[in-house]
Order: sequence, then structure tokens, then C-alpha cells
Amino acid sequence: MDFDAETAGNNPEIEMQFAVKTVEHLEAYEKLITGIPPSKIKFTPIDEELYENMLDIFPELKFEDNLRELNEESMKSVQGKDRWRKFIMPYEKRVTDYNFGTLIRRRSDELYSEENSVLVTRVQFYAIEIARNRAGLNDKIYNEAQAKKNKA
Repeated sequence: MDFDAETAGNNPEIEMQFAVKTVEHLEAYEKLITGIPPSKIKFTPIDEELYENMLDIFPELKFEDNLRELNEESMKSVQGKDRWRKFIMPYEKRVTDYNFGTLIRRRSDELYSEENSVLVTRVQFYAIEIARNRAGLNDKIYNEAQAKKNKA
């Protein structure tokens, strides 16, 4: 039996599986960035390429302020979606689950919450988090978790 996402409609069972997988991913990433120095995290064998390609297409993300707090309206505008699609599609056969819906933190200095989560594709998540880790923007989360752990 073939599955056609265009004609499938909203299947509650599929939506629940998607939600479970999305939450599992965010929990795993939160555990990762609070457990090891973010600068040491490697997501894929092509992290460098993802990073460089993102900065070529989105030069505004070279600025820490734009990585520290994501502009969801800009990302999801017609122009933003078009730019992200151009970034994402070359990774279709190269990155597992490249377009799977993934939650990213809107503000890098806070943990996940309902207000601090934006739905993006897996490739967007990788590229943005690689850039945040290289810029040291996730260090606050890591350092706070380590301080809390050392107090216990």
C-alpha cells in the first residue's frame, strides 16, 4: 500500500506518532546540550557543509543576535520559505529525515517551552544549531545545567 501525503488528510494516529517523535528529539537534544559542551556536538558527517551553505544563503545568520533569537515570521514568510526550500532540497538524499518536522528553540539562551519552540525541518535545525554552537550561544544552557549539577 502506497502512502500519499497530499491526499492522506489528517490521520490522528500519524499525527500522534509525529508528535511523539518530535518530543523525543527535543528531549534528546536538550539532554545533549546540557550534558556536553555544545561546541563538541556533531550532528552529521556534513556539518561544515550545512553551516557554510546556510551562511551563504542566509548571510544575516552570521550575526549572533539573529541566531540568538530566531525571527519566525521571517522564516515562515513566502520569501523565507522559498529561501529555506532552496537550502533544504539539496540534502534530500544526503541527510536522514531531512524534512522531518523538528522543534527548535526560538531563543538559544532558554530551554524548550511552548513559547520557545518553533517547528522547522531537520536540516534547518541542524544548520541553525551548528551555527549557535560555534558562536557559543548554547553555552549558557550548558553552563547553567553544569552549575546546577555541581550544587546537587
